[in-house]
Amino acid sequence: MSVLPLIFTSGWASGINAYAVVLLLGLFGATGLTDEVPASLQRTDVLIVVGVLFLCEAVADKIPYVDSVWDSVHTVLRPVAGAVVGALLAGQSGSLPELAAGAVGGSTALVSHLVKAGTRMAINTSPEPLSNVLVSTAEDLGVAAIVIFALFHPVAAAVIAGTLLVAGVATVFFLATRIRRFLRRRARRRTVSSTG
Repeated sequence: MSVLPLIFTSGWASGINAYAVVLLLGLFGATGLTDEVPASLQRTDVLIVVGVLFLCEAVADKIPYVDSVWDSVHTVLRPVAGAVVGALLAGQSGSLPELAAGAVGGSTALVSHLVKAGTRMAINTSPEPLSNVLVSTAEDLGVAAIVIFALFHPVAAAVIAGTLLVAGVATVFFLATRIRRFLRRRARRRTVSSTG
């Protein structure tokens, strides 16, 4: 069976939380629950480092505005992680050239990262911090669920990830136009009140 659905799904998930993807894949491989995971992701040193980084992200991602700074730093890291994981998965299976797998994983991670970052910018316009915590927790749980599901049902997981990716792009577009309209109206009100 082709490893492409697993690469696509892990790319989508890497765009949201690359550390969780590597940690989950590594743990599932190391415990023998799947043989789809390359040995390099199962190494103890890799698991410790991504575990610590996952905990850092779990905290940073729930704090308004800190999450946007964290996302901006990860604009490069998440797509690279998606590409590396994709290439490693392809090399493990031998069913897809590693360069093509890296391109699929990296580009999918980039698009899902941009969706996450755009959605977070919109959420940060809300004055209360609870929405950040809820969205971040939903993202963490969603990534965990889809990665675990992909290890055992890769095609179904890829369909879900693709649907979420399209829905996310549509949501960001919708939110961006609404936020731009809101900011224009607010600027006009300020102009009127300062001149009047």
